[in-house]
Amino acid sequence: MEYAKLEKEYTVHVYETGLDGRLSIHSLFDYFQDIASDHAVQLGFGRDDLMKQNHFWVLSRMYSEIFLWPEWGENIILKTWPRGTDRLFALRDYEVRYPDGRIIARATSSWLVIDRDTKRIQRPDSIRSRLNSDTMVEKAFPRNAMKLEPAGENARRTPPFMVRISDLDINLHTNNAIYLKWITDSYDLDFTLNNVPLSAEINYLAESRFSDIIAILISEDGNDGNMVNHSIMRTSDNTELCRVRINWKKNHL
Repeated sequence: MEYAKLEKEYTVHVYETGLDGRLSIHSLFDYFQDIASDHAVQLGFGRDDLMKQNHFWVLSRMYSEIFLWPEWGENIILKTWPRGTDRLFALRDYEVRYPDGRIIARATSSWLVIDRDTKRIQRPDSIRSRLNSDTMVEKAFPRNAMKLEPAGENARRTPPFMVRISDLDINLHTNNAIYLKWITDSYDLDFTLNNVPLSAEINYLAESRFSDIIAILISEDGNDGNMVNHSIMRTSDNTELCRVRINWKKNHL
């Protein structure tokens, strides 16, 4: 079946890699954001299109499973497509492969349309017909990205830090992928050298801005020590900004 999709080739640059010379998790999520933006523009509901209605996109949830970690200099191909709606959410899925067809990662995301003045969620009715609403459209996963629980009561708390200018996007809010960068920076060097994410799931709950003071709460899942829950907090009013759940595995690369 033909449906609206976009494929785009990326080259992994050295500044997009981690300590092992392979693509970092936050750079992967940057790719997801980049190709989603490009495709929305092509389909007529990009940032500038929504701004004409005084609306804008907000990424609410994302879930990704990663099977292989590309190295610096390798070429990879991203594919994305809108996948209809689920209540107020507009859904978008992703697939990442090597040129020879080997699967690297899959992801699914849930987006909201927000009114710029009232900050209220808008129904995506005006663009519903362009969101591949047919139920036969390919799904990255059987499920959508889910609502996550916060870090547990016995969570450890990182030292506070400040949101910097380089963390901000065009709307002067913290860029979506930066939250993952903060998470990975909260781990010690030995853990980072010996583990890689097998999956990552994110709920974006509130905005953060320049000079906000941030702390991260971190707790291991009681049933699976490889699964770690994170709550990113603004310390001034104890607002939870983001929840992140990562399943780690030993790095045998």
